[in-house]
Amino acid sequence: MTSELPPQLPLDSPAPNSSIFGTVAAASVMAECLRVQADVPPRGAVARRFGRSPLSDESRPWYVGALGELDVASRLDSLGDEWTVLNSAPIGTRGSDIDHVVVGAAGVFTINTKFHEGARVWVGSHRLLVNGQAKDHLRNTRYEATRTQKLLSAAAATDVPVGGVIAIVGAKQITIREQPADIAVLDIARLTRWLKKQKPRLDASSTTTTPPSSPTAASSSPNSPSTPPRDTNEKTDEPPPKPRVHPFTMS
Repeated sequence: MTSELPPQLPLDSPAPNSSIFGTVAAASVMAECLRVQADVPPRGAVARRFGRSPLSDESRPWYVGALGELDVASRLDSLGDEWTVLNSAPIGTRGSDIDHVVVGAAGVFTINTKFHEGARVWVGSHRLLVNGQAKDHLRNTRYEATRTQKLLSAAAATDVPVGGVIAIVGAKQITIREQPADIAVLDIARLTRWLKKQKPRLDASSTTTTPPSSPTAASSSPNSPSTPPRDTNEKTDEPPPKPRVHPFTMS
């Protein structure tokens, strides 16, 4: 690593507190980046002179993940007043969150941001590969969307349509061989345009019933898992699952 940190995520910022989850993009990954980086000694004069990054190998995945979520959030801000956007939206009882939840006339969408810097991404109907290696992005995004749909539908006492979206950030090339039937895989540049083109499925009153502090406004069973099971044989260059860094805020 040879570049200095850009200013979006200063390492001397205080860790986010629980009250901002659901309102501040990348809150949980920023908190974890700062926690991991806290014990890293400062760079010496020589390292600074040659532009060595102050990030450790352990904190860098969290850092770039936060940049990806911040980028997506800034683009979602352009959707307009007819959309409600939640970032780092808490879900479940075990400290899990969803990167972004978007509510509009087309329904509810859970957005899973994936930062793959300079990578080649290949998408098929049942698989997603990054530099030739299979990733669990489809399974995890499907799990988030299905769980959110169940919680919202139970709270509203009616079926609430929820779709899953994977927003790819930083990839060198994205090849869509075939879009999965139930998950949209999009380059970040196409995200807001794709959302605006979706057919309306909710009336105007339905899109404003979700409180800003929670994507679901429903209690989940303490026995239900907050994250899908991981394939222990999967090779991945991504950070481990987000830690339980904030209390559950869903009432």
